[in-house]
Amino acid sequence: MSSRYLLDTHIILAILRADVYERFPWLARLVSAPDFVGVVSVASLWEIAIKTRLGKLDPGIALERMRSSLQDAGLTILRIDIEHVLTAAEPEPPTRDPFDRLLLAQCQVEGLQLVTIDRALVGHPLAFRF
Repeated sequence: MSSRYLLDTHIILAILRADVYERFPWLARLVSAPDFVGVVSVASLWEIAIKTRLGKLDPGIALERMRSSLQDAGLTILRIDIEHVLTAAEPEPPTRDPFDRLLLAQCQVEGLQLVTIDRALVGHPLAFRF
């Protein structure tokens, strides 16, 4: 089993709002594993920033503090690379959401498992099963 995990936007928001373990108690076991490596995609940060600026989302902290807050939590920020954009995750996910599709493509390219609660993604082979 992989020890490198890409956290989806729902999980990232819970981390930023400091209620991650209350909302997702199973995540505490995953994160406490000695070989756990948590990764956050710039795509998720972009999605959070867009929705925050549109008034559709409150991340719980100032956008300017997101990077440092996530890095302080021991997470690595994954940039978007051309290979991520050109790769189509296999099998094709049922969702048409471009952010979800990009996260799955990043998992495929980088050898990550997606940690998600999104019903459209939880059954995908690239998603972590908890």
